Amino acid sequence: MAYSGKVEYADARKMRTRNKHYYRVLHWPIWIWVFFLAPGPLTFSLFAHGFGLANSLWLGAVLIGTGIAGLYGQMPGCEPAPYILRFDEDKPNPLYRKVCYTFAWNAVINFALLNLLGLLIAVATGVWYMKQLYQYVYFPLCAFILFLGLLGKLPRVGKSTKGEGIERRYFYGSVWSVTISQTVLLILWKTLPATRTGSLIKLVVYAGMLILVGLTAFNGMLPRTRPIMPGELMVD
Repeated sequence: MAYSGKVEYADARKMRTRNKHYYRVLHWPIWIWVFFLAPGPLTFSLFAHGFGLANSLWLGAVLIGTGIAGLYGQMPGCEPAPYILRFDEDKPNPLYRKVCYTFAWNAVINFALLNLLGLLIAVATGVWYMKQLYQYVYFPLCAFILFLGLLGKLPRVGKSTKGEGIERRYFYGSVWSVTISQTVLLILWKTLPATRTGSLIKLVVYAGMLILVGLTAFNGMLPRTRPIMPGELMVD
């Protein structure tokens, strides 16, 4: 599908040589959430049964780990100064960016696919197998995504930052689509009955939202989803 939306130019963006303290702090919750979601079965237990001891212990570990990493500027957006200054610059991609964005992709892809698969099974059989999916499918899929990240085959995870102007829109577009769609799905989950008809409505709305928001992001109509053409100095 050819892109026909608006673009941005790097030389038209405001130059920033330092990240303000509040900017760095506001990025911290993003990475707390990304790594807190990493153990999928534990996250499933959270939404199914509420916040338990294991969730509390894991959250504490994540807060400490991400807090230390953020303090030392080892998470995207938490650096003392922007790392990427030119979209077309063939610059080495730091390890912390590769790790953080790989786990972010897992949070985006894994939960979206498992929820979609669970809905499909519920509509076809009338039975929910979400617990089994998170027990037996989540970690193999997570391992595959992490392997792709290790190979540098995911956007923003490659060896170089040269394609950042395009890859960032794939990442943010996916985040917008999955976050909005799963929020709507959670509302439907709480309001509709656990019947086959209810499951069908959830499936249609969820899949429709994924497609609708995805297309909106593809056309650059959501924040950070427009292609940025290389030019003068810029900031990520």
